[in-house]
Amino acid sequence: MHEMILNVEGMHCDGCVKRIQNVLQKMEGITEVQVSLEEKRVNIKSDRELDSKEIKEKIENLGFEVTNL
Repeated sequence: MHEMILNVEGMHCDGCVKRIQNVLQKMEGITEVQVSLEEKRVNIKSDRELDSKEIKEKIENLGFEVTNL
């Protein structure tokens, strides 16, 4: 099991959380996505090594900013 934790700026509501969850859950290999609006954090679990640049790009294409990688 692999885990990635990202800090994400720009989330303001439950709709933002759902948008991120929906996009990431469609990615191959991802088994769980937890998005915390309060902590501005996305926790991703997968059954294989993930491409962090691809995940960052998907989140930023939604209009949010990943502040760590």
